[in-house]
Amino acid sequence: MLTCLHRRIEQDGHHRCPLDLRPLFPLTPKPGEIPITEFQLEKKYSTMKLFIGILFCSLIMGVTGEGWYSFFKEAVQGASDLWRAYWDMKEANVQNSGRYFRARGNYDAAQRGPGGVWAAKIISNVGEYLQGFLHQIYLGRDSYGLEDQVSNRRAEEWGRSGQDPDRFRPAGLPKKY
Repeated sequence: MLTCLHRRIEQDGHHRCPLDLRPLFPLTPKPGEIPITEFQLEKKYSTMKLFIGILFCSLIMGVTGEGWYSFFKEAVQGASDLWRAYWDMKEANVQNSGRYFRARGNYDAAQRGPGGVWAAKIISNVGEYLQGFLHQIYLGRDSYGLEDQVSNRRAEEWGRSGQDPDRFRPAGLPKKY
């Protein structure tokens, strides 16, 4: 952008800017230079590559000697366990029941095996990120409540570790859940 502005000033016949700001922005190509490295390309593509790389590496590290098929099967089943817990929470509509359903969903997913644990971690982390991101956009705050965030994470980890999710069960929640 600065190089375009610099060229425009030169073309319009205005005085030449004595400061060359290119050393401050080393990834910006010089005028007439073709970007030859991926670092000089647009940032959105490198961010997408980074995200896919992290996702792929976490998938590789999560797979044990049991094989890819069973890992993916467990991951899909674990994701469905989390989805079922979410819809049960919406159906129950009981105040302060979120931590219980988070713990229960992660517990059920962890019972599936390593694929379920992996899916529970990924979905929980992405959900936490999106909740914070949307909270920042709509309310303009950087955090949606550190205490809630920490207690939700603790409940999710409790469930993933295989411990009883009833520890977070609120009073008044029907036995159906």
